[in-house]
Amino acid sequence: MDASGALLVFLIIFLSCLMLFRNGKGWKKEMQLPPGPSPLPVIGNLLQLDMKDMVKSLTMLSEKYGSVYTVYMGTEPSVVLYGYKAVKEALIDQGEEFSGRGEYPVVFRFTQGNGIAFTNGEKWKNLRRFALQTLRNFGVGKKSIEERIKEEAYFLVKEFKKTNEEPFDPTFVMSKAVSNVICSVVFGNRFDYTDKSFLTLLGLINENFQLMSSIWGTLYNIYPNVMKHLPGPHNKIFSNFEKLKLFVLERIKMHDEMFDANCPRDFIDCFLSKMKQEEQNPETSFHTETLVMTTHNLFFGGTETVSTTLRYGFLILMKYPEIKAKVHEEIDQVIGQNRCPAIEDRNKMPYTDAVIHEVQRFTDIIPMSLPHCLIRDTMFRGYTLPRGTNVIPVLTSVHYDPTQYKNPAMFDPHNFLDNNNSFKKNDAFMPFSTGKRVCLGEGLARMELFLYFTTILQNFDMKPVVSPDQIDITPLSSGLGNVPRPYQFCLIPRLKH
Repeated sequence: MDASGALLVFLIIFLSCLMLFRNGKGWKKEMQLPPGPSPLPVIGNLLQLDMKDMVKSLTMLSEKYGSVYTVYMGTEPSVVLYGYKAVKEALIDQGEEFSGRGEYPVVFRFTQGNGIAFTNGEKWKNLRRFALQTLRNFGVGKKSIEERIKEEAYFLVKEFKKTNEEPFDPTFVMSKAVSNVICSVVFGNRFDYTDKSFLTLLGLINENFQLMSSIWGTLYNIYPNVMKHLPGPHNKIFSNFEKLKLFVLERIKMHDEMFDANCPRDFIDCFLSKMKQEEQNPETSFHTETLVMTTHNLFFGGTETVSTTLRYGFLILMKYPEIKAKVHEEIDQVIGQNRCPAIEDRNKMPYTDAVIHEVQRFTDIIPMSLPHCLIRDTMFRGYTLPRGTNVIPVLTSVHYDPTQYKNPAMFDPHNFLDNNNSFKKNDAFMPFSTGKRVCLGEGLARMELFLYFTTILQNFDMKPVVSPDQIDITPLSSGLGNVPRPYQFCLIPRLKH
C-alpha cells in the first residue's frame, strides 16, 4: 500500500472513531429526547428538510412523529413543538423552564449574546425589566404614544397622496412610518421621509429580514462554522448589521455628549444613566455593547414586523374586496371621515379588529418564533429534556391548528367573531409568541396596526394592478419570517360623505 492509500485508510478510521466518540458522548443525552427521524453524521436531518420552506418540512414530520419530536439541524438536536397544546404546555405551563433563548448563529455572530432578544440568564432579566419600565415611562401603551402614532399616520397619508393614484410599491413608505414611532422613543426624534441615511437604514433592515428568511439564512443557522468561510449572499447580512451598528454608535455618542442625568430625553439617555449608576459594578448588565445591541433589537424589531404585517394585510384585502368593503363600512359608521381614528374606537369595531387579527394569524410573520432552550433539565410529556436543548415552537402550527380554528387554511375574519358578530379572543393567537419570551413591543405593535390600518382605509381605497384572482398571497420566502411578494397598487382617495 502506497503512502496516499495508507493516509486515506487512516483518515477513514480516524473519522469513524471520532463519530463513534461523539455519538457515545451524546448517547445518554439523545436517549432522553423525543423520537424523530434518524440523523446522518454531520448533516443530521438535512435530507428531510426543505431549506426554502422549513415549516412545510416540520409539518410533514409532525404527521409521522407527533406534536413533540426531535430533529437534527446539522449535528445539533432541536425539540420541535407542533400544535397549540404542545406550545402552550411548554411556553406557558412550563414557561420558566422553556424561557432560555436558543442558538441562532446568524444573529449571535453580530450580537455575541448581548441585547434583549438574544441574551440569557440574569443579563436578559435585567435588560428586559429595564426596557419594559423605560418604554412605559416614554408612553408605550399610553395615550402619549397613541398621539405619536396618530401624528405619524398623518404624515403617511400626506405621503400616500403624493402618489396621485399611480401604481407604487408600499414597502419603504410603510417602513418609514412604522420605524419613526420606535425611533422617537429610542433616539428621541423622528426622521424626515426624504432623509437619505434613514432610507439607507430601512433598506438594510428590509434586506436583512429577507436574507435571514431565505435559504442562505437557514443554512447559516445550521452550518455556521462552514458557511462563515463560504462566499454567498449570507455574508451581506453581517456587513449590513455592521452598518446598522455604526449608526447606533454614532447616535449613542451624540447622546453622551449632550447627556443630562436630570432630563433623560429617550431610551438611550435612560440607558446611559443606568450605565453611569453601575460603573463600579463588575457584574453589571449595562455597558456600551448591551446598549448598542438592545437599541438595535428595538429598532429592527420595531420596524420590520409591523410594516411587513401591514403590507401583507393590504395585499390580502385587495385579494378579498368584499372584506375590504365591510371594513370601509365599519370605519364610516364608527369613525366617519371628519376625525382621526383612536384606540378607543377598537372596542366599537369588532369586524375591523377581527380582520387585523386574522391578517396576523394568516400571514404568520414569524412562523417558527425565535428558538428557545431549556434553562434546566425538564420533564416534558414523559421525556427528560436536558438543560440547553434547543426548542423550536412552530407558531404556524398554532395559528393553523384545526382544533382551534374552523377553516385555518382560509382567510376568514370570523375566526375572531362570535355568533353575534362581537369580537372573540382566541388563546391560540400568538403572533408575538407567548410566555416569558413574549415580544415586549406587543402593546405598541397592536396599537400601530389598528391606527395605521384604519387611518389608511379611512382615507383611501386600494386598487390592485391585476385582478384579485391573480393576486398571490403565498409568501415569497419562509424562514425567520414569511415575506410577502413584492407588489404595486394604487391608492384612490375616498370621497367624503
